[in-house]
Amino acid sequence: MATWIVILVVVVLVISGIRIVPEYNRIVVFRLGKCVGARGPGVQVVLPFIERGVYVDLREGFLQIPSQKCITRDNASIDVDFLIYSKVIDPAMAVVQVVNREGATQGIATTVVRAVLGDLTLDDVLSKRESINIRLRQELDAVTERWGMKVTNVEIREIVPPPMVQEAMNRQMSAERDRRAKVTEAEGRKQSVVLVAEGERQSSVLRAEGDRESIRLQAEGTANALTLVSESAATIDARTMALQQFEALKALGASSTTRVVLPVDLLPMAKHIGEYAELALAASQGQSVSATTVVSTGRSTTPSPAADTPPPAEAPNAGSSDTGPASAT
Repeated sequence: MATWIVILVVVVLVISGIRIVPEYNRIVVFRLGKCVGARGPGVQVVLPFIERGVYVDLREGFLQIPSQKCITRDNASIDVDFLIYSKVIDPAMAVVQVVNREGATQGIATTVVRAVLGDLTLDDVLSKRESINIRLRQELDAVTERWGMKVTNVEIREIVPPPMVQEAMNRQMSAERDRRAKVTEAEGRKQSVVLVAEGERQSSVLRAEGDRESIRLQAEGTANALTLVSESAATIDARTMALQQFEALKALGASSTTRVVLPVDLLPMAKHIGEYAELALAASQGQSVSATTVVSTGRSTTPSPAADTPPPAEAPNAGSSDTGPASAT
């Protein structure tokens, strides 16, 4: 009976000493108070009453730092809150070197953030957030390294300046937006003027090309008209020219002007008109008129109707016995 009791006690002790360590955990074993290292993952045996195990989580965690009041280099009071992401890289040091990892990290973070932001102006704090995050991570990592921890990232979540500073920032933002709007409007007007000038230039070029083409076509038309007039004038005889001159005189006479215009060749023209009238009268009386009686000067060489009758007979002179030709008038 006693043997069975001893076996049962041994089995219970062995079972109680078996530990199953997950992949994301490590167990730090202390044997009679001395750290003998970290074990895991998998099945691990911890001797009862001799060894003691402390579980350490290796997963990355975050620590939210509450809002901290900081003073910048230009004496501006701001409230800053941020997040710290870290993980354990040495389980034994994380257990042996620090009592409360989260509390220690939070305390050192508040000290480091005040030191870092105290070296910067308010404008730098508001505009250089990424560089501040990098600097905070480096400062915190240098301290937590001795605790077996690694600070992977630091993110500033919110920076709240004083109300007066916020009001000034709003006015500055409004002024900057007004300036940008005016600059944009000025650039728009400049581009509009440039486009209008370019359009006017192109329009002037097109008008000049159109005027040139119009003048060329007018010149060609005038040349063609003059050619036709010259060809037509080559077939006009003196009679037609005389009639045209007569029509021109009639038009001048019918006008209401008091100025009288007399052509230089008025007398030759009247003479030609008289000759043509005589020829027309002779033609109406049935007398033969040759078409070749008019020479290029417009004078008629055709004998008059009186020339067709024979000359009168010579009458004897009553006062003289000599006969002679009578003088014709």
